[in-house]
Amino acid sequence: MSMSCNDVRALLVRALDALPAHTDELRDLDAALGDGDLGITVKAGSAAVVKALAALPDDAAMSDMLRAAGQAFSTANPSTFAALIGGGLLAAAKTMVDRHEVGKDDVLTIGRAVAARIVERGKSKVGDKTVLDALVPSLDVLEASNGSAREILAEMIATARRQVESTAALQSQKGRAAWVQERSIGHADPGATAYLRFLEGLLAALG
Repeated sequence: MSMSCNDVRALLVRALDALPAHTDELRDLDAALGDGDLGITVKAGSAAVVKALAALPDDAAMSDMLRAAGQAFSTANPSTFAALIGGGLLAAAKTMVDRHEVGKDDVLTIGRAVAARIVERGKSKVGDKTVLDALVPSLDVLEASNGSAREILAEMIATARRQVESTAALQSQKGRAAWVQERSIGHADPGATAYLRFLEGLLAALG
């Protein structure tokens, strides 16, 4: 299961084009836990990444795509989430130098690099009710799975969705969401939800 970087870029563009449809959902989730800017962060960031990817040459390596995406997402609407995701993508770019085709193991390497940087910069861990609660378990699924791309993505989505639902019962431990303390209980984490919507967009983009 491998794809050329050009095919990956086309897939990402289709998935990111679908994310702005969730702007209101993410804004409302974030408003319950923080300052409500996640909707615009994801909307502006997605559009900026699409534009940045389109500006790259046809033979761009995976590292070039990840670097462009990280820089675009982190600066489109500056926020903690944008900085964490952007920083994660920049860290992942260093693992994919000169790669013009990517397979399952490469996607796993990228995902682990993003997660590690979020842990490092956000000083957070699985269980803190952040994007990590959906990201890390879905990467564990990716690592253990041997099916088709569609089958693996569907399994990752199911796992991420379960995690978003189960961690909604937890109290937020990081960022502005932690400030509301027990009032965060019962609300889905907006960052984890944004990641889930991205995975769903990828599956739809696969066709």
